[in-house]
Amino acid sequence: MRNIYDAIVIGSGISGGWAAKELCEKGLKTLVLERGGPVEHVKDYTTATTPLWELPRHGAATLEARRESPIQSTIYAWEDASRRFFVSDKEHPYIQAKPFGWIRGYQTGGRSLVWGRQSYRFGDLDFEANAKDGVGVDWPLRYKDLAPWYSYAERFAGISGAAEGIPHLPDGEFLPAMEMNCVEKEVKRRLEEAYHGERKFIMGRVANLTKAVHGRGPCQYRNRCHLGCPFGGYFSSNSATLPAAAATGNLTLRPHSVATEILYDKDKRRATGVRITDAQTLQSEEFHAKIIFVNASTIATAALLLASTSEVFPQGMGNGSGQLGRNLINHHVGAGASGTFEGMKDVYYYGKRANGPYIPRFRNIGGTSRRSDYLRGFAYQCSAERGNFRRDHDALGIGAGLKEALSEPGDWTMSLGGFGEVLPYEENRIGLHPSLKDKWGQPLVVIDCEIKQNEKNMRADMIASAAEMLEKTGFKNIRTFDRANDPQARVLSVHEMGTARMGRDPRTSVLNAHNQLHEVPNVFVTDGACMTSSACQNPSLTYMALTARACAFAVDELKKRNL
Repeated sequence: MRNIYDAIVIGSGISGGWAAKELCEKGLKTLVLERGGPVEHVKDYTTATTPLWELPRHGAATLEARRESPIQSTIYAWEDASRRFFVSDKEHPYIQAKPFGWIRGYQTGGRSLVWGRQSYRFGDLDFEANAKDGVGVDWPLRYKDLAPWYSYAERFAGISGAAEGIPHLPDGEFLPAMEMNCVEKEVKRRLEEAYHGERKFIMGRVANLTKAVHGRGPCQYRNRCHLGCPFGGYFSSNSATLPAAAATGNLTLRPHSVATEILYDKDKRRATGVRITDAQTLQSEEFHAKIIFVNASTIATAALLLASTSEVFPQGMGNGSGQLGRNLINHHVGAGASGTFEGMKDVYYYGKRANGPYIPRFRNIGGTSRRSDYLRGFAYQCSAERGNFRRDHDALGIGAGLKEALSEPGDWTMSLGGFGEVLPYEENRIGLHPSLKDKWGQPLVVIDCEIKQNEKNMRADMIASAAEMLEKTGFKNIRTFDRANDPQARVLSVHEMGTARMGRDPRTSVLNAHNQLHEVPNVFVTDGACMTSSACQNPSLTYMALTARACAFAVDELKKRNL
């Protein structure tokens, strides 16, 4: 039989890149299937060092480009110079039963080229939440099970931050933290004093390198990460995990490979390989391996498993529980407040820091923090900055007066943007359309997902708390915002999770504690689909840790001949 490997990894984004690295370094001949085209680190970051004034329209996209991608163009990282790292909505349609922005990047490295890089551990507050609240199902692991793998991932990826001793936001293995500017330092002092230390204002923990790691970085403080970083100043599959995998001699990377089905042998009760459609030739081909890691991204992973039907699995591979595609969770965003800080007009900052301060969750963590109107909590990502030449043109006059006014920076402002947890609702789900297909012959994905009253109550608190904190730290002209009803804003963020959740019971979950399909033990899922709840922290670091842990388990099981 041709096209035989030890392992197949579907997807080359953050979790797929980690799976490739770990499996290759453990000696497995590994095939990585990427549905998009190749992107070579450094060489293919063609606009990364081009000054804005040399770009067409100073980097602004055309109206035609926006019309072709009305969903992708709502994300902050999408612009003319970076849109090649996002799909075209016209070429890659899906069906929204309810409004849901599905942001995708089909290329080597996936969305690891354009992610926001915020990297936080989950703690036992998060891993125990479902069980304590009686929501969804219980996570089949706890923080102690993942803590060493968080450390392992942090040391390789390079996470800058500081130890803060916050029980529900565990400290990690950090590079030196980025520095707050003068206003942020003053806000930290005032806020922690006003709330007697019960609310913290810390520097964001981010996968931007403040010193070189494994020959990568450091960050150059350009804040152009979404164009690809030729300095390797942030973690991506292209700069870090895929080169590590390639260095072993065990990696085969096949781009333009649309995975259409995971093949199954009912007699062996094992998956045998993956069928793909070549995205360029539309020809079908099969590849075979002992173990398969599905890392296509939360929604695409569930879609692939649902499409992998057989006599044994008529409703999708590993779907005996009926939970595959259900429990789609995310973070709700687009709510908070902003204000103006008076003073410190004789101070400015140098560089464009690709990070900002973070206010960790302070609701429903025990004691007086408990709320009766909603479960879970939220955090804020924020930063203070001075207005630039784009500010209030009409108020600055004309002629010489306008030029003189624009030569000086404007007032200091700060915005607090909330990231709230969404509960795992079984009815929030994805499915496959029975008749509509894309150009590669695959059923269109149908997404039916919304936030509910719990999250709406939380949003009201997100807004009120942001305004209160700005007022208590001395800000003026405070304005609240809630983009829930703005058709151009996405209340649900890019952190989709949960469509093939981990759990203790095969009757109510898709995966076990080692990310194996309960019913197909040589198939592993370690991308966002595996998540049992979302917490309010950015989840990518957890994907990295879960993937490294699952790979170690899978290789050990192979050696024991259990797979």
